[in-house]
Amino acid sequence: MSCPREEREKLERLIIGPYGVPASESRGRLTPEPECEIRTCFQRDVDRITHCKAFRRLKHKTQVFLRPEGDHYRTRLTHTLEVTRLARTVARALGLNEDLAEAIGLGHDLGHTPFGHAGERALNTIYEGGFKHYEQSLRVVDVLERDGQGLNLCYETRMGILNHTHGAPDDTREATCVRLCDRIAYINHDLDDSIRAGIIRAYAVPERIRRECGERNSERINSLITDLIENSRDGELRMSQKMQETFDFFHRYMFSDVYTNPVAKSEEDKVQGILEKLYEYYVRHPDKMPRELQIIAEKEGKGRAAVDYISGMTDGYAMEKFGEIFIPFAWSVK
Repeated sequence: MSCPREEREKLERLIIGPYGVPASESRGRLTPEPECEIRTCFQRDVDRITHCKAFRRLKHKTQVFLRPEGDHYRTRLTHTLEVTRLARTVARALGLNEDLAEAIGLGHDLGHTPFGHAGERALNTIYEGGFKHYEQSLRVVDVLERDGQGLNLCYETRMGILNHTHGAPDDTREATCVRLCDRIAYINHDLDDSIRAGIIRAYAVPERIRRECGERNSERINSLITDLIENSRDGELRMSQKMQETFDFFHRYMFSDVYTNPVAKSEEDKVQGILEKLYEYYVRHPDKMPRELQIIAEKEGKGRAAVDYISGMTDGYAMEKFGEIFIPFAWSVK
């Protein structure tokens, strides 16, 4: 009798179209492993990512707004989940491998810094080797997780994570799916959070966006995703020309009115100072980092280890370590 994995692989040959990647055709892992009898290789990647520590830390990492007051603002984790659900929907509709799209979606932001893109920009200027969150996401799954052993994910998952921001010529269609859904997700939920925060009034959203995409968050997402599905064909994922132009306008609007808005970004200058001080401290005192980071300091340099440690911190932990190191404790004379 065949095992559940083999049954699933047989089913994939029927439900995955000519442009998708069946699990049985994966290019494999960095280190070969025996196959699981229950799960396909991409399903194992999904499980490895959702059970890793870096994934759990995403719930305490900034998406756009630093330390927002309220329970309903997106975090890096909720963003990841929204992207993944959209990607699975598109993948299913287009005959792609939902499990591969899910694995890429869940892993794409594992390397994001504390304090969102402000933290990424800070580390990019501080560290002489430069810093890009998508490169760090791959480093997390290849090197840093499991106390330095990495998750040993499939090639297709790893490359989808690495290329989720800009894409690559040999991307799988599942990777392209995640990249497009990432953009659709973040401009919509960031607009939703901006309205919730009072930075933008709903009536002030440009009429073109409201007319072509919708008045509410769910309407806007549905319009974009539906258009993407209806206009993708012959292995090319694309929107209609009209919707693509609207989407590009929407994207530019978010950068001009939200991502650079002085109200939303008023605290970001402080991020540079916090991360710079932490970096300098850990470069001088690598013994203060966890043992696996000390090993990286010995093999790849103190700066590399400090960046790995700091980029993995949550917003709260980064501030806690900064306070512990640089702010004097209160004391009293008895």
